[in-house]
Amino acid sequence: MTAELLVEKRAGEQSIVLEKRAVLLAPSTVAGPKESRGPLAGSFDRCYDDLVLKEKSFERAECHMLEEVCYLAIGKAGLVPNQIDYYLGGDLLNQIISASFCARKLAIPFFGLYGACSTLAESLCLAGMMIEGGFARNILVAVSSHNCSAERQYRYPTEYGFQRPGYAQWTITGAGAAVIGVSGDGPRLESLTPGKVVDADIKDPYDMGSAMAPAAADTIYTHLNDLQRDPSYYDLIITGDLGGVGKKLNEAILERNGVRIAANYTDCGLLIYYPQQQVDAGASGCACSALGFFGYYYPLMLKKEIRRILLVATGALHSPTTFLQGESIPAIAHAVSLEI
Repeated sequence: MTAELLVEKRAGEQSIVLEKRAVLLAPSTVAGPKESRGPLAGSFDRCYDDLVLKEKSFERAECHMLEEVCYLAIGKAGLVPNQIDYYLGGDLLNQIISASFCARKLAIPFFGLYGACSTLAESLCLAGMMIEGGFARNILVAVSSHNCSAERQYRYPTEYGFQRPGYAQWTITGAGAAVIGVSGDGPRLESLTPGKVVDADIKDPYDMGSAMAPAAADTIYTHLNDLQRDPSYYDLIITGDLGGVGKKLNEAILERNGVRIAANYTDCGLLIYYPQQQVDAGASGCACSALGFFGYYYPLMLKKEIRRILLVATGALHSPTTFLQGESIPAIAHAVSLEI
């Protein structure tokens, strides 16, 4: 019986079709000062005018953002923390300290996740499966990133004024959260495609777009093949933070495999900032897909201006240690299909 149920819920090689209602409710977003001056500024629930938020460190400021956005999402869903069954969260910092310290305050059973910038889609995949399996009624998903904390960890402290190459991306300062519930009027999670780790042998920690694009292409190709869908099935296909370099590479890889997505495809890394904000190839960070999808596209789904979205968040799975040891940068992408 167990094997039969598994076959029913699986589609193709990697994908999962959800039969129960797993509804995306009450997404909330908070954004830093640079993001709050960008084209999506009116889409965020809260905008900050400084990077420290009256805290003692950039890391503490990131935790502050994550705590705030979690409480916003829970409140918008008409719930209180003890009505949330599980909290699935992650960030970019060592030992996912922002998510873990936030969990300390929320006092909700916690699963800490690390998929780098793919963590939002990873958490949505797991939340959908948990609800499908009957293990929860309300699940909080949340992610955060902070430009100064991430740059200090992965590359150089921003105080150094290091000269960035033109293909680099700008880590977003912000956070996003939502409740996944068994009822409500929001878009539902329809199907999921957890990704495989793909290594394109990129060793430059600034070239995130080139490192992540092959993983995005692999997951998108697999999702469409598993579910026997054409890209036109979706009103919009969104990647999380490939930026200008990675978006073009993703399109090229898929086209070589006979899949053309350019007509209905965009990347959240190209939505957050104006070109004159000097962010080189675009935005990145865990919060990139959260601000883009939760802040901008979710309201369009509620208005039914967009009915089907494939969200594909990507993550570079390296560390400062492995980079200094000469390792390449493996990457992953997870896909979530949402319909209303």
